[in-house]
Amino acid sequence: MLYWLVDKYLPWLEANGLGFLRVFNALTFQSVAAILLSFLICIAFGDGVIAWLRSMKFGDRATFDQAELDKLMAGKKGTPTMGGLLIISAIVVTTLLLADLGNFYVLMGLVCVVGLGAIGASDDWLKLTAGRKSGSRTGLTEPEKLIGQVGLAIVLAMFTYRHGRENEVAHSLFLPFIKDPVWEMSLVPFVILGTGVIVCFSNAVNFSDGLDGLCGGCMSIVSFAFLILALLAGIPAVGRYLLLPIVPTSGELAVVAGAMLGACLGFLWFNCPPAKVFMGDTGSLALGGLIGYIAFVIRHEFTLVLIGGVFVAEAVSVLIQRYWFKYTRLRYGEGRRVFLMAPIHHHFQRKGWTETQVVIRFWLIGAILAAMAIATVKLR
Repeated sequence: MLYWLVDKYLPWLEANGLGFLRVFNALTFQSVAAILLSFLICIAFGDGVIAWLRSMKFGDRATFDQAELDKLMAGKKGTPTMGGLLIISAIVVTTLLLADLGNFYVLMGLVCVVGLGAIGASDDWLKLTAGRKSGSRTGLTEPEKLIGQVGLAIVLAMFTYRHGRENEVAHSLFLPFIKDPVWEMSLVPFVILGTGVIVCFSNAVNFSDGLDGLCGGCMSIVSFAFLILALLAGIPAVGRYLLLPIVPTSGELAVVAGAMLGACLGFLWFNCPPAKVFMGDTGSLALGGLIGYIAFVIRHEFTLVLIGGVFVAEAVSVLIQRYWFKYTRLRYGEGRRVFLMAPIHHHFQRKGWTETQVVIRFWLIGAILAAMAIATVKLR
């Protein structure tokens, strides 16, 4: 909104000594302002949202049908969940105020975060209503959730392909360390790749939402890294110097990444140990999907695997544990486990790490991975 107002009335602003407001149309300023505004929105409304969630009795049951996990998570019983509503609201409001709403990628980013947030909210709502009545954490079934995620991701990928059809970079596949594209994709592989990135990372972030501050802190690091990457690509002279893929108008996603960073930091204010609120599937699915969409648009899908290595490890640990258990049960008559517990953050808890140790060490690993990924930019 501010972008449009300044752009429309710039001659009048300059004539009245307010020309300095043109700074709201500068990408770097927009991005930094988005961090601050989104953070302040979370801080200002956090207590009110938490009080409302408590009044609605949206407290986490902290039961997982596993006695050992139930014991580890017992102290979290009754803590309000669905705090992702605060995160999504901060991202949406900040983006509407500061970003260029005429930008296609910004609008698709909003569709992504709101759509996946709605799927996550439906899951949380069912857990807290029908699940509470049945004495379980049953929400949406895995197929129901996956159908919603895949359907939305396909729509986003198809519209993104059509929008960038006149620019070959927008459809090209890039790999870290390699300066030239390795493949110019047609519609079908492009949509498959985009759908996979959005859905897989949405679920990967969801798996990490189990300890106080873990998901929010790691997402803050990933969001900051993609804010930098989107900014670099959004400044043509810098992007060309670093041999980055430059997708026209995609730099505006730096504002969305800034809003996400500010929202995650603001949420951490209330989610740090001991947490006063959890983001739930409402927040984790939306955050994972949105960062996946940003990476997909600016052609850094494989860089995301490195930057978001903590989330990748969480998801891979779940897949290994689940399918190895099924295989050994069929092969030997009893299921066997690779990890003491999955996702992998619970494995380290079982190894004797305290919750705070797990969270901070995962933050440190995430920061190192992000630094390594940014370094690959120059290694091109």
